[in-house]
Amino acid sequence: MTETRSEQVLRVDAYPTHEVGGYRVRAGKPFPFGANVVPGGVSFSVFSDQATSMTLVIYKRGEADPMAELEFPEEFRTGSVFAMTVFGLDHENIEYGYRADGPYDPVTGHRFDARQVLSDPYARLIAGRDVWGVEPDRSRGYQYRSRVCLQDFDWGDDTPLGIPAEDLVVYETHVRGFTRHPSSQVTAPGTFAGLREKIPYLKELGVNCIELLPVFEFDESDNPRTNPETGEQLFDYWGYNTVSFFAPKAGYAATGRYGMQGDEFRTLIKDLHAAGIEVILDVVFNHTAEGNEQGPTISFKGLDNATYYMLTPEGYYFNFSGTGNTVNCNHPVVRNFVLDCLRHWVADYHIDGFRFDLAAILGRALDGTPLPNPPLLELLAYDPVLRHTKLIAEAWDAGGLYEVGNFPAYGRWAEWNGKYRDTVRSFLKGDPGVTGELATRIAGSPDLYSSRGTAASVNFLTAHDGFSLADLVSYNDKHNEANGEGNNDGGNDNASWNCGVEGPTDDPGINTLRLRQMKNALAILFTSQGIPMLLAGDEVARTQQGNNNTYCQDNELSWFDWDQVDDNAELLRFTREMIAFRGRHRELRSTAHPTGQVREHLGLPDISWHGERAWQPDWSDESRLLAVARCGTGDDDVVYVAMNAHWESHDLELPALPGGRSWHLFADTGAAPPHDIRTPGGEQELDNAGKYLIGPRSVVILVGRTNGPDDRDDLDTP
Repeated sequence: MTETRSEQVLRVDAYPTHEVGGYRVRAGKPFPFGANVVPGGVSFSVFSDQATSMTLVIYKRGEADPMAELEFPEEFRTGSVFAMTVFGLDHENIEYGYRADGPYDPVTGHRFDARQVLSDPYARLIAGRDVWGVEPDRSRGYQYRSRVCLQDFDWGDDTPLGIPAEDLVVYETHVRGFTRHPSSQVTAPGTFAGLREKIPYLKELGVNCIELLPVFEFDESDNPRTNPETGEQLFDYWGYNTVSFFAPKAGYAATGRYGMQGDEFRTLIKDLHAAGIEVILDVVFNHTAEGNEQGPTISFKGLDNATYYMLTPEGYYFNFSGTGNTVNCNHPVVRNFVLDCLRHWVADYHIDGFRFDLAAILGRALDGTPLPNPPLLELLAYDPVLRHTKLIAEAWDAGGLYEVGNFPAYGRWAEWNGKYRDTVRSFLKGDPGVTGELATRIAGSPDLYSSRGTAASVNFLTAHDGFSLADLVSYNDKHNEANGEGNNDGGNDNASWNCGVEGPTDDPGINTLRLRQMKNALAILFTSQGIPMLLAGDEVARTQQGNNNTYCQDNELSWFDWDQVDDNAELLRFTREMIAFRGRHRELRSTAHPTGQVREHLGLPDISWHGERAWQPDWSDESRLLAVARCGTGDDDVVYVAMNAHWESHDLELPALPGGRSWHLFADTGAAPPHDIRTPGGEQELDNAGKYLIGPRSVVILVGRTNGPDDRDDLDTP
């Protein structure tokens, strides 16, 4: 029942008890932190362990100078929390921040400076970077302004989808880059609203989970470099330098200038859910935008530097992130901050999961040493609000800690499987001595995840960080000159192969080989056990022109060129059919690692390995051919995948099938379209059931099933 105005004023907590700076106030509640609308006013609560005093600074929206500065009375401090309710504020038209006074002694970790206005770490909205790419006025004080946010969005009956992890097909993309290209033809390019217009494309592609690069507020203009080739200013395009962890990026919203970025993002999520697509956020809790001792003071550094950051005994910043500082994640206060943040995104934005950048840092102690039982990771795994939220770790950091397969999982965490990426890339190149490990990787990496199941492995060949799929088969070396770092940035070990020419070529033979290699990669990815992740644009051969570190490139190097949807329709069709094929075959999505146990209904093992001769795989170092057959339970089909990284053709002897089943051809990457792939269920029965010739550098996928009414004899049917 809604309270009337007369009933509200009868509440005890709606009465002021003090006057500060001409404003009526009373002690606020320490929890929740942040700025929260209460009857008659706004409650402000902020933590600082060592501050001697705290002042609330209030601005009229958009104005340079404060309209009020209200020091918290000493009696409004509870422990290390300053909390005050201010009455009579027009909360929709104010911005606020804090001045924290205290010791300035960097050796002991303290960097208080009451001259600086600081952002609220719990601010739900940030003003100051409302439109992408607008050059800020650096002379203006207090650049990143906290705003009060109402939680009044109508979600209807929307809830997180709860798709089983093993059924996911993840699509990693960048909010701005996905629709910024003029060819996108959306109403608001480069925004949440623009991405929303592309939901039909995602649904038709067949993905059911979109993983977004950072959407927390960051400053895209925070990059001092220019492109040495053009002189153009470079950006912090990816957004891995977080300014505010609770606030969606205003510059990603068509309505950001009006402060409506939260509702625009919620609308995108609601519509994605309605289309059956989950939303995973790439989150960065390992470092912040404040950098090292030379970096700016935005929030944490001025509120409680010694609590929020890992510091050396001399007061300098540990740099396990490679960006200047490292968040002190396993400090109890910081653990709660991370937990509060994730709860906020799950409860207030209906987010389905999180991918944690450089997650190995989250397992480090206050002095940087790895913990055997990291309290933060355990806390997140068992939190009741996050209980059904997907948690994915990038299980390494810039300090040399590599925990793929050893990340403290608590039965909950999945991992980006870097070993899968490296192994499959090497196999596709034709490197020797890879076939044995390839078998392990495509079977869900049981050597890494034996106790956690195949869904602990997020399988990927490309991601935002590194070559795109088209560049993986077009360049031997990175070409990052446009980044302004002398081509010294980005990884050097790419396991790529240019197929004979570095970069673009008019040679039809090389271009045909490159297209086939991309199909090979997709065929292996979508028939591997584990969660497949596809980099946006790989389905249409998006190129970054050999740049494997486009973190600073807000241009066509990074943007999705929608003209490629038509220009590379062959590869797009192949990708769609592979995704559909995976969805049709449960044996490819089994959460259990195969053991070779015989399925009694068919007399075949759940997995078997083959070479040129059936049942006789070649595990020698010189082998570049491997075939695998998977057999599910019940009436599932048998799926046979032959992978030939050799530059020569091979005659395959196919394993015999029981129970009236016969082999049907689904895909052959060595065949010209439309014969390269069929629609799942429309595979053609082989004429010579016992043999198949696999071409050089090709993948062949067969289905062992009985003839049914969906059989088609017309190979021209897509």
